[in-house]
Amino acid sequence: MSRCLSKYIDVVISYICRMNILLLGSGGRESAFAWKISQSPLCKHLFIAPGNAGTSAYGENVGLSLNDFKSVGRFVLENNIHLVLVGPEEPLVNGISNYFDKDEKLREIPVIGPGEEGARLEGSKTFAKAFMRRHYIPTAASQSFSKVSLSEGLAYLQSHPLPLVLKADGLASGKGVLICQTLEEAEAGMIGMLQEDRFGQAGSTVVVEQFLEGTELSVFVLTDGNSHKILPSAKDYKRIGEGDTGLNTGGMGSVSPVPFADEDFMKKVEDTIVTPTIGGLRIDQIRYKGFIFIGLMNVNGEPFVIEYNVRMGDPETQSVLARIESDFVELLMGVAEGNLKERELRISSKAAATVVLTSGGYPGKYIPGKVISGIENVRDSLVFHAGTRVEDGQVLTSGGRVLAVTSLQDTLFDAVQQAIADAGRIYYDGRYFRTDIGADMLD
Repeated sequence: MSRCLSKYIDVVISYICRMNILLLGSGGRESAFAWKISQSPLCKHLFIAPGNAGTSAYGENVGLSLNDFKSVGRFVLENNIHLVLVGPEEPLVNGISNYFDKDEKLREIPVIGPGEEGARLEGSKTFAKAFMRRHYIPTAASQSFSKVSLSEGLAYLQSHPLPLVLKADGLASGKGVLICQTLEEAEAGMIGMLQEDRFGQAGSTVVVEQFLEGTELSVFVLTDGNSHKILPSAKDYKRIGEGDTGLNTGGMGSVSPVPFADEDFMKKVEDTIVTPTIGGLRIDQIRYKGFIFIGLMNVNGEPFVIEYNVRMGDPETQSVLARIESDFVELLMGVAEGNLKERELRISSKAAATVVLTSGGYPGKYIPGKVISGIENVRDSLVFHAGTRVEDGQVLTSGGRVLAVTSLQDTLFDAVQQAIADAGRIYYDGRYFRTDIGADMLD
């Protein structure tokens, strides 16, 4: 068969196999997903629910509630959806995949995201810690306490070396972590979580964890439950202030790749963490199709798991997807069809940097509804919307994290500089962003 004929056949097959895709979510991560999915010739029509002011450039926003599974299922059937990608963690923890599996008509529609049991890797840090211990996956030593065992927990703190880490067991939007330098801080933190509901239901159980000294990074894995692909490494920046100071946020920026995550280090990650994690899920008979976000600490060249998430991170997704050259929908179909190992993952040698623009006052109280201008002035970066909405033809702020500016350049230095420069071209009242994203990786 000639090369031209083969290419023609591939084009025809791609056209015939084009799909309607539903993407669930409304943040910067989903904006990046929408951008990447819309580039695929396999995508016929993309729906984003509920989406934001930016996602409408890549598909059709629809007003669905993420946790109203009945309405989501009805929309899927009425609009001939072929694939559902779940962006945020909450619908996964609440069992959207299980809902589809139990419905006679919906179970044929692939959902990219684990079922309720697999989602406990993120939904319960106590569960995740037990999973890691059971499958010999390196992680910090820990112990869990609830309200009824508060006195035992306080006594345990007395003998625990400092500093130590307190984590809310459940979902806390990335903010349920306290690093305590003194015993007094630790005691106040534990009492605040267990007695004063500092993090609500998420903090009804507290994990006391050994503090690991090192450098953090994020490793993202896509799996069909048997095989896996390791996506580009990334590092995010959680603190609101320059120099990693101030309160924790959902994420102020990210870079990819992480310079120290070289081939030897990533081989350790795959051998000691990724492969045992996928194998452990199979041993425990937990069906898992989707992303695994592994938060790692590099401790003197050895990787330790800080946490699992069961979806892609935000704002790491923006940097990671910018470096993936493969057809993203084809990779997702590999997950859905159980043949991911046969799909090609191509990663750019270039570097990406993402700078997040926030509302004034975030992560505390902030005033939404500020008019955004200057997006059209961005020169050599992508602008992913997060907390935005459209009113009377104007784009307004609607959340704490408003926009993410991502630049892909030949070097990390150039990517960081371009992203920061382009972030500065956007304006709204109270706009704030960090100008030191990635600086620690440039030494």
